[in-house]
Amino acid sequence: MSDSSTEHAAFEMQAGERSRLTGALHFTTVRALLAEGESAINGGRAAVIDLSAVLQSDSSGLALLIEFLSIAKQANRARQYENIPEQIQELARLSEVEALIKDGTSLAPVSSQ
Repeated sequence: MSDSSTEHAAFEMQAGERSRLTGALHFTTVRALLAEGESAINGGRAAVIDLSAVLQSDSSGLALLIEFLSIAKQANRARQYENIPEQIQELARLSEVEALIKDGTSLAPVSSQ
């Protein structure tokens, strides 16, 4: 039996350069989140992404966060995640990418010299 609240996810822009992800990060929800997040990152509206309202995640959610880091690097923008759920942290540890998710300096903007 599926709870419809766990099948929904949203990318919400907040004040300044803050955004947050809500709901379930699964293969059925990340495609729409990728487009919304890319737009927010490129527009300077997602320097900090709060994950406190993420209810569930699978490896697709982890891949989404890594892709956001890549988009930010290409756009020469910093990226930081706050309140990373334990489920995502565990997936990141198992995948040996924990440093990418926890340390925003891993994919920091390239300096233009």
